[in-house]
Amino acid sequence: MICYVAAEHAHGDVRVPLTPATAAALVKLGLDVHAHPGLGRASHYADEEYQAAGVAFTTEHVSGLHRADLVLRVRPPSATDIGRMKRGAVHLSFFDPFHERGLIMAFAHAGVSAVSMEMIPRTTLAQKMDALSSQASLAGYAAVIQAAARLRRALPMMMTPAGTILPARVFVIGAGVAGLQAIATAKRLGARVEAFDTRPAVEEQVRSLGAKFVKIDLGETGQTAGGYAQALTPEQIARQQAAMVKICAQADVVITTAKVFGRKAPRLVTAEMLAGMRAGSVVVDLAIESGGNVEGAVAGEDVVTSRGVTIIGQPCLEGTVAHHASQVLAANYAAWITHFWDTSKRALRLDPPDEILRGCLITHGGAIVHPQFVP
Repeated sequence: MICYVAAEHAHGDVRVPLTPATAAALVKLGLDVHAHPGLGRASHYADEEYQAAGVAFTTEHVSGLHRADLVLRVRPPSATDIGRMKRGAVHLSFFDPFHERGLIMAFAHAGVSAVSMEMIPRTTLAQKMDALSSQASLAGYAAVIQAAARLRRALPMMMTPAGTILPARVFVIGAGVAGLQAIATAKRLGARVEAFDTRPAVEEQVRSLGAKFVKIDLGETGQTAGGYAQALTPEQIARQQAAMVKICAQADVVITTAKVFGRKAPRLVTAEMLAGMRAGSVVVDLAIESGGNVEGAVAGEDVVTSRGVTIIGQPCLEGTVAHHASQVLAANYAAWITHFWDTSKRALRLDPPDEILRGCLITHGGAIVHPQFVP
């Protein structure tokens, strides 16, 4: 079975779905792994390491797609690339199925079995394959690092002969995977951290990291079966915004992580709240790729308000630590392949009743098979 991995650095994203370590594991399973030269160079994985792991290099992207039984990539493919794949091939990547109806139709028309890495179920069995969580954790870490680099203030308290430097105040909105990692990172750097989440159940996790959990009465809230925060009503969002005005005004760094999977991100930080923040403060919008939590945030840019507040709208913050983001992402891909690998046939066994496959297989056998996307 031929596995092809394309080198693609769309939007400056240099993460890769294959590292030398996972390549060796796939070759050991029995896959014939092909990749484009320079695949992991920008993430500091050398061609020589891939070759030592058994990867064969090819510069012919089109023929690589034509021959492949399995294609791995990070970002969504183009419709053209989908059309170049052979019928019956399997394609693994992120491709935002809720907003890419055209790609889903293209996969079905081409007879390609499309697996969405975003749709991996959040279950114990699928934990090793959960690419959203592995990348969100690194995004939360990177958010703090990026904020600290622009803050021009020290984060920890320091006792000096010339006086005491008070710790910076960090406010994290959303205590999911990204938010919890942001809390942990800010605490390790010595900041005073507060956090809020619509799910009361995460209070204990926030406190266990040494942060203060901010309580805001929003009425009935909760989380989905997949572990995501439920969408708030407009009235609940307004109450949340009103309660956060004072907290944001006192914060040196605000990090927003509120994403509602498959829907536009809720607007949580308004222009009024930004106007109340101190000059030099920094806001990081981790939901910028799905519409953004912060009013005035611009994807791919740092925006400085008239009050001197910097809004970081950098997409894919996990890509700023691409070496380790690729390490864990490639492990997610390898875990998925290993789970569905039939050793006797040396091929993937796509068994539709499998609970993991039911969650992430979008097209198969020339049809759309996931119930959420069936026309």
